[in-house]
Amino acid sequence: RSVYDGEEHGRFMEKLEARIRNHDREIEKMCNFHYQGFVDSITELLKVRGEAQKLKNQVTDTNRKLQNEGKELIVAMEELKQCRLQQRNISATVDKLTLCLPVLEMYSKLREQMKSKRHYPALKTLEHLEHTYLPQVSHYRFCKIMVDNIPKLREEIKEVSMSDLKDFLESIRKHSDKIGETAMKQAQQQRNLDNIVSQHPRISGGKKSKKEACASSELEVKNTSPMSEQDSGILDVEDEDEDEEVPGAQDLVDFSPVYRCLHIYSVLGARETFENYYRKQRRKQARLVLQPPSNMHETLDGYRKYFNQIVGFFVVEDHILHTTQGLVNRAYIDELWEMALSKTIAALRTHSSYCSDPSLVLDLKNLIVLFADTLQGYGFPVNQLFDMLLEIQDQYSETLLKKWSGVFRSILDSDNYSPIPVTNEEVYKKIVGQFPFQDAELEKQPFPKKFPFSEFVPKVYNQIKEFIYACLKFSEDLHLSSTEVDDMIRKSTNLLLTRTLSNCLQNVIKRKNVGLTELVQIIINTTHLEKSCKFLEEFITNITNVLPETVHTTKLYGTTTFKDARHAAEEEIYTNLNQKIDQFLQLADYDWMAMEPGSKASDYLVDLIGFLRSTFAVFTHLPGDVDVHSTMSGKVAQTACMSACKHLSTSLMQLLLEAEVRQLTLGALQQFNLDVEECER
Repeated sequence: RSVYDGEEHGRFMEKLEARIRNHDREIEKMCNFHYQGFVDSITELLKVRGEAQKLKNQVTDTNRKLQNEGKELIVAMEELKQCRLQQRNISATVDKLTLCLPVLEMYSKLREQMKSKRHYPALKTLEHLEHTYLPQVSHYRFCKIMVDNIPKLREEIKEVSMSDLKDFLESIRKHSDKIGETAMKQAQQQRNLDNIVSQHPRISGGKKSKKEACASSELEVKNTSPMSEQDSGILDVEDEDEDEEVPGAQDLVDFSPVYRCLHIYSVLGARETFENYYRKQRRKQARLVLQPPSNMHETLDGYRKYFNQIVGFFVVEDHILHTTQGLVNRAYIDELWEMALSKTIAALRTHSSYCSDPSLVLDLKNLIVLFADTLQGYGFPVNQLFDMLLEIQDQYSETLLKKWSGVFRSILDSDNYSPIPVTNEEVYKKIVGQFPFQDAELEKQPFPKKFPFSEFVPKVYNQIKEFIYACLKFSEDLHLSSTEVDDMIRKSTNLLLTRTLSNCLQNVIKRKNVGLTELVQIIINTTHLEKSCKFLEEFITNITNVLPETVHTTKLYGTTTFKDARHAAEEEIYTNLNQKIDQFLQLADYDWMAMEPGSKASDYLVDLIGFLRSTFAVFTHLPGDVDVHSTMSGKVAQTACMSACKHLSTSLMQLLLEAEVRQLTLGALQQFNLDVEECER
């Protein structure tokens, strides 16, 4: 600064250059001092340069060799890199396939199950597939296709299982008959077994009472009677079947379609739909089953088939009730049973009313009892059926009365109306065994001898007993008390006596050309039948074990019936005699203008008196016991004589007072007087 401020630039420059020169000299001195070292260094550097060149050449050579060798390694490394990449891809693919394979296997299994119609397992497989396997691989296209197919598969399973159910419903509709038949066989076998068990105590029960002995002996007679031969046991289980195991409903019908369909619909959340469908279809089937065929009343097989179908229907429903949880419930079953009961009873009332054969009505009753017992065994209330059987009992009584009306008519028409002759002890005992008759005087008489009554008496008596047996047969298994059975038998027997037998006797008495001898024999016969009524009372008491002294016991009206018949026969005798008198009087030919009377009574009157004399001889020479004889001679003969005399006197008076007789002579009156005197004589 001081240089720049002053005027001494020149001088400063000089000084500076002097200074530079001094430094140069010092540098030169120093260089000169180190020159040898520098030369040595240069020399060494030159040596180093040679060595460096050699090294460079060696490095270049080594590099070239290394490059040549490295090319193969690079190729190998590229190959290794590719292998590693493939290996990684394979590993990833295996992992993905490991996830996909179970899905495909499950889908394959599902298809196989669908093909083999194992729909419930198929549905379970579908559930697993949808919720467990498909979510893990949902991003694949084939999985999306599967997911889209799942609703269709479900619908297909529903449709197929519903088709199986329809086949099942059709199957049980066809099998109802067979199911019902086997169920009723089982009930029959059980009832037979119960009867055997219940009879054992009686067999070993020691002595029977007198009444039981009588009843059993009477029942033995019953087994040989014509009626018992006609009546077939209704559902006689064949001998070979008795020892065999009777199959149940589950043995005859495969219920698995119902269970499968129920499970499937339950899993699919449509159980209520299924229940409604099943119940609706079964209601339709019930209505079909309960529709009786129009010709059902013609044969027992028609009724049997009808009952079998109903029993089969309810056995199936009972099985479904106890093997499924709520598919059907007790309320639904009870509702169906109420409908079935009302329709069945209505059908039976209608069809049984067409039946006129008592054997068929009896077999029908046995069939209804077995039908009721079978369903009662399954827990169904059957009291209404037994109530209806009491209605059928009235109809049965009517058919019996019609049948016995024919039997009585046949017996009365074929009778010879003459006392039964017996030639030996065997025949005598046989008739006494058939009809309760005891007469000490007749027993003492030597053979041949005659019973006072004709053949229709023991025949009618035995037919009344047969009728009582027939009534008893109907009352079996109706769960009635002995008093009710006794009352039923007595009422029916009273109808037989007061209506059927009474009408038959009246018809015989009133028919044309009936002889006085026949009418007298009818009087004798009815007298003996009247006496037998107390034995019929005892007979009923023996088979029902209800004493006649019991309160409300109905009395037999047989006595009245036979008395009425006897009175009718007596009236007919009087009427017939009067008609005969009228026939003789028609022959009267009075000459009211005769001047002189004849020497004797008119011929017609002599013939008339001869006829009356022979007629009363018939009365006075009747065979039989003292009582009957005195009855005939004392009452009938006297009344007949009085009636005849009264009718004759009235008729003679009418002859005299006829309007056509305008005048008459004393001679005619004297002839008329001769005739009246002849009558008096």
